[in-house]
Amino acid sequence: MQQLRDGRFAPSPSGPLHLGNLRTALVAWLFARSRGGRFLVRVEDLDPQRSRPEHEARQLADLRAIGIDWDEQPVRQSARTGLYLEALSRLEVQGRVYPCWCSRAEIRVAAQAPHSPLPEGAYPGTCRGLTAAQRTERERTARRPPALRLDARGVRLGFTDLLRGDHEGVVDDFVLRRGDGTPAYNLAVVVDDAAQGIGEVVRGDDLMETTPRQLLLARLLGLAEPRHAHVALVLGPDGTRLAKRHGAVTLEELAARGRSAQQALAWMAESLGLAEAGEQVSAASLVNGFDPARLPPEPTVLRN
Repeated sequence: MQQLRDGRFAPSPSGPLHLGNLRTALVAWLFARSRGGRFLVRVEDLDPQRSRPEHEARQLADLRAIGIDWDEQPVRQSARTGLYLEALSRLEVQGRVYPCWCSRAEIRVAAQAPHSPLPEGAYPGTCRGLTAAQRTERERTARRPPALRLDARGVRLGFTDLLRGDHEGVVDDFVLRRGDGTPAYNLAVVVDDAAQGIGEVVRGDDLMETTPRQLLLARLLGLAEPRHAHVALVLGPDGTRLAKRHGAVTLEELAARGRSAQQALAWMAESLGLAEAGEQVSAASLVNGFDPARLPPEPTVLRN
């Protein structure tokens, strides 16, 4: 039963964490700690073009600055590719994997076909139906190696979100391995959560639509399915998802304006309904009284 309470935060080291990222990390930490569970940090650094060790170091320092701790040394996905490739091989044995040569532009055009049961922008399965001869011809003429996709077979999959209630979606044929050989996010995260014993995945609600994909993968691989809680996002003053362009959104930028990490934490707690305006808190002080029912269902707008 302990595993059901274990949680994690898994940032990509492609830049500094902003207040929205840190706020979601705080909620994930509170979910785990309030239930007596472990809390882990995983570095999702599969993209070598964007991942930087200095960003990783800054992210870990910022988590510590607001009082978040973790129980084991952070693991890096770049050191775990063998696990992902083994899972991919198991899916291939099941006949659930096929090569795809489609470009992003081709996918956009194909996804605009009317009367599709798939969500907007989903991959319509263009390469799934290629004959062996057609695949051989594509291999001969293609200018790039193919990605590998899961044959999802149009399954409709539902789950109960701990914060949002029942949710259901049709799963498209998503990428398992990119054309450059890099394991894709959806495959890696499913394998890692199972290998690390994660029982609750707490993350931003912009990732809600990926959950049916990941649950399908877990079922096909015979892995435990974690529960999910999707936290409402922080938006910038213009109503779009918080980003660096909004200014003063990281702890470093706030410090330059004379605002401490403790003040940033106080704002997070207030915006989450866990503290009163102006109340001084620590992460540890929020654990005992943490109640997910108090979390706001709507996005929070950051006013600089």
